[in-house]
Amino acid sequence: MSAGFADARCPSRHDRDLVLEQHAVVSLVRFRPCRLASPAQRIDTTTPPLTTLCRPGACARNQGNQPHPEGSMASEAFYRIREIIASQDMPADIDAMRKGIELTARPLPAGVTGEMVDANGVPCELQTPDETTGDAIVQYVHGGGYVAGSIGSHRNLTGHLALKLGCPVLSVDYRLAPEHPHPAPVEDSVAVYRWLLDRGYPADRIAIAGDSAGGGLTMSTLMKLRDVGLPLPAAAVPISPWVDMSGTGESAVTRSDRDPMVSAGDLTRIAGVFLGPDGDPADPYASPLEGDLSGLPPLLIHCGDDEVLLSDSERLAHKARTSGVDVTLEVWPEMIHVWHSMAGLFPEADEGIARVAEYLGERLEV
Repeated sequence: MSAGFADARCPSRHDRDLVLEQHAVVSLVRFRPCRLASPAQRIDTTTPPLTTLCRPGACARNQGNQPHPEGSMASEAFYRIREIIASQDMPADIDAMRKGIELTARPLPAGVTGEMVDANGVPCELQTPDETTGDAIVQYVHGGGYVAGSIGSHRNLTGHLALKLGCPVLSVDYRLAPEHPHPAPVEDSVAVYRWLLDRGYPADRIAIAGDSAGGGLTMSTLMKLRDVGLPLPAAAVPISPWVDMSGTGESAVTRSDRDPMVSAGDLTRIAGVFLGPDGDPADPYASPLEGDLSGLPPLLIHCGDDEVLLSDSERLAHKARTSGVDVTLEVWPEMIHVWHSMAGLFPEADEGIARVAEYLGERLEV
């Protein structure tokens, strides 16, 4: 988990402009913290009691990085980028968000090639690293509150994941609300998984991952696959998942003054768009926290400690564990929502990608 330490640097003007493009309009449920990052707490919920482990090397690499709030262990690059993000206003409506998010479309990182494919009627991009072995693949469903986001907006994250893991990532362009409310996203995600099986990928060589709304979609996809009797993937990684459309998590209140990006009201508003006029927030395929999690594959859950959605990750991990699922919850104190999306800009983002790749690599045997 030490990837990227040697490349820590303060962002240039170009980098800062890029960060603003990436993060100002990603979604109305994209979050960022008021505090800075300190070591990740790795909470292994497979065996009680829960244990907390410190990221190795974090203390050493932070020496000499100033200015920082007292006790902060984040890189200076992260701190400066966090300040820029915190100064931005959210888009006024979904149309503005969608238009803005097109600015975030970026080429894949060097060493990864993309090919658009039709996966049972769902547009996807197969992102293949130059150096790849075996037949493993990761199906990735992007975030954006189910109303925005795209293959392009997440190429930096998915491309770096493919590069670090050494196997292809299939990035899914599922249908969005309000034009296509629930259950359209989970229908598309299941259709893509069927396509992978039909293409000859063994289920135990497939993993599913996603961030924010895509983290919730990762969970609902797993539940739907189980319920229709399809073979389940080897593992899944929900990153900062949104899994409760009712917004009942404690952190909606306790983190409200530490998360300037979103409020409980924002969550409720976007949930209504996603669910549609006749939707039920207790539908387990919309709110996986309401569902039966038994029989699901191993999970790695990533989230930041200052997120309004922190409770979603904590409750998801607890319920999965009590349902017999092999779960690892890693809470990264003070880190921003889906910090992985800024891989290449500060070391903690590279480290997040590296950790996800490490976890999936062990389960996919790549």
